[in-house]
Amino acid sequence: MHKAKAIRIREPGGPEVLEVGEIELTAPGPLQVLVEVAAAGLNRADCLQRRGFYPAPPGVPADVPGLEFAGLVESVGNAVSDWKPGDRVMGIVGGGSMATRLVTEGAELMPVPAELSLEQAAALPEVFLTAYDAVVLQGGLRAGQSVLLHAVASGVGTAGIQIANAIGASSVGTSRSAHKLPRCTELGLTHAVLVEDGQFADSVLGVVPNGVDVILDTIGAAYLSQNIKVIAKQGRLIVIGLMGGVKAELALGALLAKRASIHGSVLRSRSSAEKAELTKSFTEEMLGKFVSGQLKPIIDEVMEMADVQSAHERMESNQTFGKLVLRW
Repeated sequence: MHKAKAIRIREPGGPEVLEVGEIELTAPGPLQVLVEVAAAGLNRADCLQRRGFYPAPPGVPADVPGLEFAGLVESVGNAVSDWKPGDRVMGIVGGGSMATRLVTEGAELMPVPAELSLEQAAALPEVFLTAYDAVVLQGGLRAGQSVLLHAVASGVGTAGIQIANAIGASSVGTSRSAHKLPRCTELGLTHAVLVEDGQFADSVLGVVPNGVDVILDTIGAAYLSQNIKVIAKQGRLIVIGLMGGVKAELALGALLAKRASIHGSVLRSRSSAEKAELTKSFTEEMLGKFVSGQLKPIIDEVMEMADVQSAHERMESNQTFGKLVLRW
């Protein structure tokens, strides 16, 4: 058994229920790796889990949040050949990354490019894998097409801007915060749209008259009818979040007329094999773009792990641009 310090959720509630405690980890299995975690990215899912709304999947620590990490390999299982102690690695997990150590599948790890610090790397896996999987693998976005990114100043949004640019697609981004949009434009956002009174459809069609080919939606119900209005013929709506509600009426006639499709997606509950396949695809297709500088993690602030309560408060205030990273 290995011991580790970890952020623990004492009970469902506000940021005050988070505390630094201790956990025990089993030794890595034949195909697993023990990682000494240097830093972990904070995600909205962590806030939901803390409040009791997003429980960890089976086999994952129920009271230790954290979906992504970067650190150093400490030891490997006897069937692991790709990694050795001392390697700089990063990845996603179903939970438990806000600990000084974690055990994960070797096939789900990615190397950290020499150009990135471990703190920078900790801001990368969840948002870039999510955006890549949704926009490219499921949405099929390709050069010359357009993508609509809601909550564009979020971690997933800023990753989506860069991925669209990297493959030669144009991007439209929405935000309810006017001051965040110029920074998105600096990142390469083609068209910035301010959501006023919950409305964005007319502004989107003003810049992309034939509609957008792919929509990456973290909002859900509140934006559904307008998403159908702005989607192009044979367009793909990928729903990955439900911040704006879980139920809405759908005008099926418009969906049929456009031959459009709606996909729901979540990373956290996928099987190990599915996560390994996604990690492999991203490593082959996108990781080199961090070396060339085409892609870069966007970090709002790096904070100490002991300040996790303040980090949660900051995320829930919606004042961040890009990612919050917590380091040990």
